[in-house]
Amino acid sequence: MTILSHPSTKIAIVRARWHADIVDQCVDAFVAQWSKLGGNAADVEIFGVPGALEIPLHTQKLAKTGRYSAILGTAFVVNGGIYRHDFVAGIVLDGMMRVQLDTDVPVLSAVLTPHNFQESEPLIAFFRDHFVVKGEEAANACAQILDARAKLALVNA
Repeated sequence: MTILSHPSTKIAIVRARWHADIVDQCVDAFVAQWSKLGGNAADVEIFGVPGALEIPLHTQKLAKTGRYSAILGTAFVVNGGIYRHDFVAGIVLDGMMRVQLDTDVPVLSAVLTPHNFQESEPLIAFFRDHFVVKGEEAANACAQILDARAKLALVNA
């Protein structure tokens, strides 16, 4: 099975707006790769939220609509000196996992937490490029999970 086996598949992307110049690279790469895989870019709906902490709730609301075959959450969680960024990322990923398990809608993650990040052009450029790779990987993973779920549906039929 491939994306072409289920052409009306709708995908939601929930993206944090903090570090939008970096995060948007993931979104653009996802849509481009999804199209290369045979998906329709028009079937990818993009939603913005202020930061990473808002992703799980927004993802849950979208999953409960029943409109989406899968949802991608993407954010760049960095150490802002106020609280531990790895703690924030862990909470976000836990919330996304709970949404997936509670709603039976696959929720993919491109929520990344670098060990260290400073606002320097070389590091910003590195993470922009890295988010392109993550977007492509997320589109590939999305196609794979949808194919796996389609095969499971046949087994359970």
